Amino acid sequence: MSRDYEEWTPYVSVAERRADAMREIEALRKTGRALAPVIIDRRAIATTFWGKAWCQNLERYSDFEYRLPRGRSYVRNRAVLDLQIEPLAVKALVRGSSTYRVTVNIAGAPEALWGAICKDCAGGIDSLVELLQGRFSTAVMERICRQDSSLFPQPSEIGFSCDCPDFADMCKHVAAVLYGVGARLDESPELLFRLRAVDENDLLTHLDSAVPLSLADAAGKALQADDLSALFGLEMADDEAPVEVETPPPPPPPPPPPPRRKMKRAGSYCANK
Repeated sequence: MSRDYEEWTPYVSVAERRADAMREIEALRKTGRALAPVIIDRRAIATTFWGKAWCQNLERYSDFEYRLPRGRSYVRNRAVLDLQIEPLAVKALVRGSSTYRVTVNIAGAPEALWGAICKDCAGGIDSLVELLQGRFSTAVMERICRQDSSLFPQPSEIGFSCDCPDFADMCKHVAAVLYGVGARLDESPELLFRLRAVDENDLLTHLDSAVPLSLADAAGKALQADDLSALFGLEMADDEAPVEVETPPPPPPPPPPPPRRKMKRAGSYCANK
């Protein structure tokens, strides 16, 4: 037996919970609804350091600590039937004794905070190519997840709602959704920028002012060769060994005209005869 929001509910095995969740997913899909369930096939909810940092940050939001383990259990049992990350909001469906709607509202990142993050991330030229390729280097992600000034929302910048009967602000269904966000960030860290309504391309715009001109010139020269070929999948010629264009051979001379046949004069045959 287990206790949930002041009432006793019978124990349900993991296999039964997962089977119930899959049946509900199939039923919802038959209605034409597009779902994005959270499926975790490993023990760890997140494996990257930024995914783990998001999950660890959840403790700052919890008003009842014991609901966090229940949330982890729910997300591992595939109870998060649908999870949609939108600008400034997360909307989800979570399967419990019924199917509950969960909404997480998040304030936009303060302009000063985002500007400081962009400035710090632009301090190293080694991440320029990664940013142009749409990838984020370890240094960039470490700065974004910094404990004291990360892109993660502060407790005052986040709010929860769930239509379950639990009286806690962060019920187990909300906790499961937030852990599901950590699993999604593990695979697609760019979703954090979408959630906080900031443009990751701002990281590139700050490179002009943060990187010394000599380094920027050197990076530009490098990008003209090896990095551009890597970016766009082109095979580029070496400047020091230009490719020689072979001149096509001249066309053959025209054939000589055929010899002219000699024509006999009219009446010569009769004269000789």
